Formats: sequence, structure tokens, C-alpha cells
Amino acid sequence: MAMRTRVLLVDDVAVVRTTIRALLEQHSFDICGEAADGKEAIEKVAALKPEIVILDINMPVMNGVRAAIEIRRMAPETCIVFLTAHAIPGVMHALRPFSDGFVCKTTVGRQLIPLLGRLAITPSRNARARIRAAAGGKA
Repeated sequence: MAMRTRVLLVDDVAVVRTTIRALLEQHSFDICGEAADGKEAIEKVAALKPEIVILDINMPVMNGVRAAIEIRRMAPETCIVFLTAHAIPGVMHALRPFSDGFVCKTTVGRQLIPLLGRLAITPSRNARARIRAAAGGKA
């Protein structure tokens, strides 16, 4: 039996986490935990060791950008997918070093599973970087 990819969901809106959890469970991802802000996300990454973190950008206490920087420092092999309400190209470009992809909340149903599937089969962060570069900067 193949191991399922462990995912941590981070969003300050509980209904968003619940909706994404249901979507991921339909596609055999293992939701190892949830967090409502960046500080809690960092604590959960340290404790749960997820392979992928789905991280909202705008949250209270600590935003997703600050959390991603810390997660990248402490767990460089962990994939980070930013979840955003607004897909602003300049912002996405500036945040690319801290993420393995972006998904707009309005397109989660179409974009999230294919992106997570690609990240789940990639064996290491270095390999993910090569794939991203080969795809013209897209995760």
C-alpha cells in the first residue's frame, strides 16, 4: 500500500480549511493537521513534519509570508503552496523563493489537486526546483 502525502492546512477561516480538507480527502491525501495562523503553522510543521503545507497569505498573528520564510528555514524539504484570494503577478513572483506554487481561492477546485499531485511525486526540494525552472517558473 502506497503512503499518502501528509498535508498541513493553514487558513484563518475554518470553513476554508473544512472545504479543502474534504477535497483533499477525496483524493487520498492525509491531512495531518490544521492551523489558523502562521505561528501555529510553524509549531505544527515542527511537530507533524508534513510533506506539503497549504498556507494562506493573509492571516492574523503571523501572516503566511513570514511563516513560509520560517518553515523554509526549519524544514527546507517541506513543499509550501500559497493559498491566495488575489493572484497578483508581482506578488507571486516576489514570493516564489518561499513557495512551490500558488493557488487562488477561486480556483482551488481546478488547480489544487493537480499541483499537489505534481509536488507529491517529486522526491526532493532540489528536484522540485529543477521542475519549476523547466516549467518556466511555474510549479
